Parts: sequence; structure tokens; C-alpha cells
Amino acid sequence: MLDLLAERLDERILLELFPDHPPERIRDLLRGVSCRPADPPPPGDGVSRCCRLYTDGAARGNPGEAGAGVVLYDGAGRELASRSSYLGRCTNNVAEYRALILGLETARDMGCTELAISLDSELVVRQVQGTYRVKTEALKPLHARVTELLAGFARWSIRHVPRSENRRADELANRGIDEA
Repeated sequence: MLDLLAERLDERILLELFPDHPPERIRDLLRGVSCRPADPPPPGDGVSRCCRLYTDGAARGNPGEAGAGVVLYDGAGRELASRSSYLGRCTNNVAEYRALILGLETARDMGCTELAISLDSELVVRQVQGTYRVKTEALKPLHARVTELLAGFARWSIRHVPRSENRRADELANRGIDEA
């Protein structure tokens, strides 16, 4: 229920109610994932346990040549990793799922235990949240893999963002296609 509230609250309302906190911080708190610059890194590797993940899949044509882009940040907003990958020929929804899988594997490998995920595919977000059913046969194994990977995190949230908030991951996804 709080996830739904976090998605639907207008940014102006959040700014009015919580003027000292960025709206995205309030949304993360409602979702149960709160990456803060004050979160101490775990001993040893210096990587924050709470991370922010942005992913994007791009297909030129549907289906068409496709790529995946991933950007991972720590709680303080420092970039931990970025990835581009050429996916071959697939649909845009398959590309979105494959980008999310690449991002989840990257976050796991970087030692993230809590994850705030952002992507511009409303379909994938709603399917992962359980709001939409996965009807397309090609997406079912990808959805299952995402679910399996998410189970490895102590806490996670996923949200749909406008393309403008996902610009870096989009650039990386297109780079994956261009560098094939």
C-alpha cells in the first residue's frame, strides 16, 4: 500500500509536506528502502550496502537490434558501476527485462544488500510489483529470473520514472547497440 502511495504522491505535495527532504528520499522511505549519504559502508570494501540502480533496455525496431544500459550508485550518489551490453535482436520489453537482470547481477556482485530500482518501463515495473500479470511467454522466464535475483536482497523497491530521469541508462543502452 505504501508503494502505491509513494508512486502517486505529487512532487509538489511532497515538497510542501517535507521541505527539508528531496521527494525521492520520501518515496524511498515509503517503499521501505532508504539510501542515505549517512549509511555507513560495510567493513572492508567501502561499498555502501544501500544502492540505487537505474536500468534501460533499447530496441531499434520492435523487434530490432537491442541493448541494455545499467548505472549503479551508492547511497551518497557516487557511481559504483555502469554497464552497456549488446543484446542482439529482441523486443523492447525483452530488452528492458534483460537490462534489469544485468543491473541486479551487477548490484549483487558489488555487494549491495538494499536496492532502490528505477526504470522507464511501466510494464516491467508493474509486472515486478505484481500489479500486472506476465502474459507474454517470452517474458515469463525473464520475470522469473528477476524474482530470483530480487530474493537475494534484504530489501528492495522498484519504481517507474520518466525517460528524462533515466537518461544515463538510456545512453548506455544505445551505446550497447552502437558498439555491437
